[in-house]
Amino acid sequence: MHHSLFLMGAPGGGGNSSVLLIYLGLMFVVFYFFMIRPQSQKAKKQKAFMSNLQKGDKVVTIAGIHGTIYKINDDNATMQLEVSPGSYLKIEKSALSMEWTMAQQKAAEPTK
Repeated sequence: MHHSLFLMGAPGGGGNSSVLLIYLGLMFVVFYFFMIRPQSQKAKKQKAFMSNLQKGDKVVTIAGIHGTIYKINDDNATMQLEVSPGSYLKIEKSALSMEWTMAQQKAAEPTK
């Protein structure tokens, strides 16, 4: 029963709406910091990743196909991916996995 006293606020019910507004405000702040902000930061990183791609980069697609960028096509939305010597696939840039590509590039770096 002590929970209902807390939510009621001041006698007369006037404090009830202010407590509710505080809860809603706190929920929005938490939602922003745990959902909206990380998503926008990830989108910025993805955009930077896509714009920095160049011939010779080793990449991984979202389907798990590993290859090397052979050519970025004139439309700037597709590329030729060399999957084995002399074997090429035309893929959309959006089909690349930033996370898997970064993990693969880290694994390929020599340890110091």
